[in-house]
Amino acid sequence: MEKSAIYHQSCSSYAYAYDNETLHLKIRTKADDVRSVSIIWGDPFENNQTEEDVYQWVSRKDELCKLAQTKLHDYWFIRIKPPFHRTQYGFILTGNDGFKIFYGDRGILPIKNETLTTPDNFFKFPFIHEIDRFKAPEWVKSTVWYQIFPERFASGDPSISPNNALPWGSKDPARDDFFGGDLQGIIDHLDYLHDLGIGGIYLNPIFSAPTNHKYDTLDYFAIDPHFGTKETFKKLVHEAHKRGIRIMLDAVFNHIGSTSKQWLDVVQNGEKSRYKDWFHIHSFPVKEGENGNFEGKTTLSFDTFAFTPKMPKLNTANPEVKQYLLDISTYWIKEFDIDGWRLDVANEVDHAFWKSFHKAVTAVKRDVYIVGEIWHDAWNWLLGDEFHSVMNYPLTQSILNFFVEDKITATEATSTINEHFMKYPQMVNEAAFNLLDSHDTARILTKTGGDKQKVKQALAFLFAQTGSPCIYYGTEIGLDGGNDPLCRKCMIWDEEKQDRDMLEFTKKLIKLRKDYQSILSNGTLRWIQNNNLPKNVLCFSRVLGNQSLIFIFNHGEKVNCIPLEGTTSYVDVWNGGEAVTKKITVQAQQFTVLKTDG
Repeated sequence: MEKSAIYHQSCSSYAYAYDNETLHLKIRTKADDVRSVSIIWGDPFENNQTEEDVYQWVSRKDELCKLAQTKLHDYWFIRIKPPFHRTQYGFILTGNDGFKIFYGDRGILPIKNETLTTPDNFFKFPFIHEIDRFKAPEWVKSTVWYQIFPERFASGDPSISPNNALPWGSKDPARDDFFGGDLQGIIDHLDYLHDLGIGGIYLNPIFSAPTNHKYDTLDYFAIDPHFGTKETFKKLVHEAHKRGIRIMLDAVFNHIGSTSKQWLDVVQNGEKSRYKDWFHIHSFPVKEGENGNFEGKTTLSFDTFAFTPKMPKLNTANPEVKQYLLDISTYWIKEFDIDGWRLDVANEVDHAFWKSFHKAVTAVKRDVYIVGEIWHDAWNWLLGDEFHSVMNYPLTQSILNFFVEDKITATEATSTINEHFMKYPQMVNEAAFNLLDSHDTARILTKTGGDKQKVKQALAFLFAQTGSPCIYYGTEIGLDGGNDPLCRKCMIWDEEKQDRDMLEFTKKLIKLRKDYQSILSNGTLRWIQNNNLPKNVLCFSRVLGNQSLIFIFNHGEKVNCIPLEGTTSYVDVWNGGEAVTKKITVQAQQFTVLKTDG
């Protein structure tokens, strides 16, 4: 038994309160190294008194199931319900050779009677406190998101467009182009989004700023005049809510625009500016062009987003800055009833600020959704007192590696995806913001080289995962585009130029998600792997109670006949048709979804 591979940590993603009564426990071992894992657990204070006046700890023993496997590790899992909301526990591991060990808070110990009764040997979960539990809005699980880059979605009021706005869709966008998209344009197409099946709109920044992307904010309390007015935005929220569509805004609190009044005051008054401590300034005077990449050099007289002098970094530890941003955060909820905040460059803002942010916004609206822009492992932002989710780019990359870039086999894809899901508690995965592309990446159709079947497979796989899927505007009608700025093309509204097949596919996929929402959100993921499956066929099921959905993806170039487990009768809920039992044929670059109540 490889003892160095064994790992568990109490009060972490390996041991957490799923709800007010249930603990989830996981332990990691080397792949294919351990035959079974059991747990000895009980309340640390519950004892029975024997006739000899000896107190014996009351415990019970249960078996763990193997939840997931990666290239290196197996993950074992169990749910327990401590009757008094507290527990101590230890694991007994049996190797493939029959050798047994005890694993607890003091590490690996030989199994002796005193080992299994000595309190110091056991991991502790002191108490399930409701206030400490990770809690995400329940509505998120059933929401399909649609990301809109406002300047490029639709022009509803040409009278407020910038003077230099180009005719809609007249060219591929350059970095500084304007085309006149606005809030009224979004309002005009809410019925389109409702018909598509969308339940939430994520809007890139709409606050006053000089650029088309609006990530260089001038005034967080003002709607950009080229997008509309506060009255227009209030109408957008109201009309969206009437259709059951939530609204999430983009907050840029890491930095501010270089033409904001605060930064201009620093430029003008230097060390005498009342705003000098609002920023991370290393020397005075500050001048645009003395920070950033220019003439092959990088200088740092003040901190910025990346090396962009037009976006000086805010000092969120400063009490004035902190209160200013918290007031903004609650203002748009109180006055306009928004449903969520997406937080730009969230990983470069201090944790203390985000804890205050979470407390402030949830006090105003308990079920507001908080999503941080973090592209990497984000466990320390997802402990329940900061974010509900991050933009799930690690999952994105695993999907792209298999379905789009053909870099890995189905077995390798299973490993990387399992590894990702094992990093977080289940309730975090259930609230995840899942996506394939965004305003910061090349579009999925371009990534596939224009291969629609790859796009469809990747989308279907995304929608089959626990969490909340997001579609980048235009994906549903075949909009392509490389990296910024080409991923920010104008939406195509001429139906003759839309990919209507992709549109109907997307509607069908969203309907499938809604029809089987409970099992897709809460069902257990089980990978189907056997030697009869080709390396480019990916199969898994979602199981909830007696119901199962089986997803079969044939990512190969030829037809594959897939054997089915047992004698259960399956119904093809994607293609329709009669029940199947022994096997099913899946065409090249296609997928299907089977259902059974067995």
